[in-house]
This record gives sequence, structure tokens and C-alpha cells, in this order.
Amino acid sequence: MDRMFRVLAFWTGIFAVMFYLGHMPTTSLIFFGQTVFFLFLGFLKLTERMYIYIFGAYLTIFFAAFTYWTTFMMVPGMGE
Repeated sequence: MDRMFRVLAFWTGIFAVMFYLGHMPTTSLIFFGQTVFFLFLGFLKLTERMYIYIFGAYLTIFFAAFTYWTTFMMVPGMGE
């Protein structure tokens, strides 16, 4: 299970670089932060149950923040 967090770190790192190259520095920093978080967790050698609990908490926080952002912060028609 710890290897999967390293895989997540790899992919969030790839996304961070792509966001940076796409001139999206704020999003890039968020993904770099996630990369460091996942890489740190990947080397902790926790139990599989603990990794599942951490991932569930991560998803809960992410979905709550994403829902808040898309509902209250995004301006309709801004991308047009």
C-alpha cells in the first residue's frame, strides 16, 4: 500500500509540472504540496488499514473543498 502512495506522488508531480508549464502557478503549488504529502506517506511504513483511513480522510477533505469552490467561488461563464 505504501507503494501506491508513491505512485500517487509521481502522478501529482507530473500534474504539477504540467500545470506549471501551462502558466497556472497556484494550481501547480497545490499539486506540488500533494506530491510532498503523498511521498511522505509513502515512506512511513504504516499498516494497510491506516493508509486506507488516511486516504479516506484525504478524499473527504478534497471533495468538500472542491464542492465549496465550485459552488461558491467559481464565476459562471468565466471560462468563455
